[in-house]
Amino acid sequence: MKAAGRKKKVGILSLGCPRNMVDSESILSRLKLKNYVITDMEDAEVGIVNTCAFIRAAKEESIDAILSLLELKKEGRLKKVIVYGCLPQRYKDELYGEFKGVDAFVGKVCLDQPQRHFFLTPRHYAYLKICEGCVNRCSFCVIPGIKGDFSSRDMGSLVKEAKALDKKGVKELNIIGQDITLYGRDLSGKQSLVALVKDILKNTKDIRWVRLLYLYPSHITDELLDLIAREERVCKYIDIPLQHINERILKTMNRRMSRDFIEKLLDRVRKKIPGVALRTSLMVGFPTETEEEFEELLEFVGRMEFERLGVFTYSREEGTGAYGLTPQVPDKIKNERFDKVMVKQQEISRRVNGRFLGKAVEVLVDEKGDGHYLGRSFADAPEVDGNVFINTSYKVKTGDLVKCRITDTLEYDLVGEPI
Repeated sequence: MKAAGRKKKVGILSLGCPRNMVDSESILSRLKLKNYVITDMEDAEVGIVNTCAFIRAAKEESIDAILSLLELKKEGRLKKVIVYGCLPQRYKDELYGEFKGVDAFVGKVCLDQPQRHFFLTPRHYAYLKICEGCVNRCSFCVIPGIKGDFSSRDMGSLVKEAKALDKKGVKELNIIGQDITLYGRDLSGKQSLVALVKDILKNTKDIRWVRLLYLYPSHITDELLDLIAREERVCKYIDIPLQHINERILKTMNRRMSRDFIEKLLDRVRKKIPGVALRTSLMVGFPTETEEEFEELLEFVGRMEFERLGVFTYSREEGTGAYGLTPQVPDKIKNERFDKVMVKQQEISRRVNGRFLGKAVEVLVDEKGDGHYLGRSFADAPEVDGNVFINTSYKVKTGDLVKCRITDTLEYDLVGEPI
């Protein structure tokens, strides 16, 4: 796309995960360098949607977004519609035939992008995507087919970007990727996440929280755990997607780890990092999952008491190893199992939050709500975890890091007053 004469206005819808959001920021930054004007969709001439195609619900959301933009084009409010990301990367041929009003389909966004000048997150936190693709080949996952093999960004460019974000006033840097624990292996033959984090800490001063998201269990090293335990600015928050605990299911998922390995890893994490907030994601209704195997997972959830937990129902995706497995678990049973895990986790979350009552907690203020401010503790990642409610009678502002005493606890959230 070339901007000629009057500057064209561009709007974007960014769907899916934070990794997609970074891609959307990079797309907008590139367009801004070409003198396009970034605006809301209702004022745009060019409408872009950056899609997700990870599971069925995400595909449906992406298709609905495309249809919405095409309707705006039909009404004459948009001149062009561009579809980016995972959906065209996975279904380009089908999309060309189905959505003839789309002006261009663009698949993968290049990992090495120009410096971002446009951000879709609030000014006080940002995401730094350090790698793309995956080598783990879980049998339920389409990511390798969409994103390809694992590839890391150059460490120098990442540190440079972190320094730029530090100067912009970012307080929380969330380091993301499909599997950040493998960072650097394709560049130097060894895992270099620890070296990267050390370099970022050395070259920044105003970033107060560095959060590591999506650590694949079997690639977590003692060196990494020691770094998290030792460095004050690294959040004592570990997001380890486990998916299941039953041996047979783990093997069928191609997770290449045992129940014993998982339990010893979690024990090691908690011993090395006192007070750590452990987050995991689990899957229910994987093909062939029996009631007994699900009950084993439920018992595991109750016993481990994860501080944070997300649950997904299995989505049958063509092109994955699990697609042809039989029997498939009926949706009704998937949803019942989902509900059982969530009820169990609600009880756990209530107990976990009770431990904060009366304690002083550092809170990053995200936004002003109705009669309160909303913030987060070290134990809460943006968008996916809980909040800390702060009474508006106190003088705080968005982006502040405020020491609060917790005065009340809710199911997933905390209530605090600045000290």
